[in-house]
Amino acid sequence: MDNPLLIQTPRALLQACDRLRGEPCFAVDTESNSLFAYRERVCLLQFSTPSEDLLVDPLALPDLSALGPILADPLCEKVFHAAEYDLICLRRDFGFDVRNIFDTMVAARALGEDGTGLGALLRKELGIDLDKRFQRANWGIRPLPADQLEYARLDTHHLLALRTRLEIRLREAGHWEEVQEDFRRVAERSIPAPEAPREAGLWKVKGVFDLTRTERAVLLPLHLFREAEAERLDRPPFKILSDETLVAIAKANPAGLAELSEVAGLSPANVQRWGPALLDAVQRASTTRLPAPPPREAASDIVRARHEALRKWRKHRAAERGVESDVILNRDAMWQIAQRAPGTMSALQATPGLDPHRLAKYGQEILQVLTQARVEKEAHED
Repeated sequence: MDNPLLIQTPRALLQACDRLRGEPCFAVDTESNSLFAYRERVCLLQFSTPSEDLLVDPLALPDLSALGPILADPLCEKVFHAAEYDLICLRRDFGFDVRNIFDTMVAARALGEDGTGLGALLRKELGIDLDKRFQRANWGIRPLPADQLEYARLDTHHLLALRTRLEIRLREAGHWEEVQEDFRRVAERSIPAPEAPREAGLWKVKGVFDLTRTERAVLLPLHLFREAEAERLDRPPFKILSDETLVAIAKANPAGLAELSEVAGLSPANVQRWGPALLDAVQRASTTRLPAPPPREAASDIVRARHEALRKWRKHRAAERGVESDVILNRDAMWQIAQRAPGTMSALQATPGLDPHRLAKYGQEILQVLTQARVEKEAHED
């Protein structure tokens, strides 16, 4: 196997784009530094064609826009494994809108595979064992070691062969049209979430909903301290203090260093380094104004009854086919159906998230489930 081509100059990037532009299909992956930075970024893009592997270094290149039209070309298929995260990162960091994808993980889930990770699929379909030593590596370091570059190359090198094997199985099983709808949905809905105010991140701290209002008021300035320190040091917040430790401090509400030192999860080095700042944050709790919690969508009894009936039907259908429940009907579509309660196929067709293939395959069954749920609810009320 030849060494992958590492692209670190604008000229080399344009030459790579010329080669990719002539391919009807190529594989794509990304590597980010989420475990090593406060704000993650894509640190490497991998591309594989039938004849070569290309590694694009965005840290060395000021402009990757030449790749944009190629990734957006609807006539060229881009093969990913677990595409959603890669697509979000590509859109967030470079503004790329990727169209016409094949996702080998989505395909494997449609086939009812027990192991849908890339390593498990390559082992089963192609008899290839991947070395996953660098799965949690720091991709922001430069220069990247040769064995780390080789790991990155192998994440896409075999994807085209795997895609071919999975297509054969999907067509034989009669699921080809279904996964095409799923691929489109993944590509269209993989959009980065807008950055929320830092205070709103309080509600993402694990354990916050187990705290009293007073304890949450202590937790908020602790959370803000951790975010500011993580940004200053350019480290992920969990590498400053864990959620469990923040919650433990909020519950203890320490008045001094001695009490703070007793909090589970705080090492002596943590207390020495951040003790005064943490106590200052605790003392600010009395003036803390909590942000509004995320809204919870209210549902009437009949909506909940319809949703439960659809959930049971979906679970039964999934068990018959040997797949996860959301392969039959995705969660968002199921919730929309429960809320809207369509009574006809044309009304059901207007449901967001329900694709034409599943409408034709399951539409009548869904309408019957809704009718039965209404009858049972009315009988219960009588």
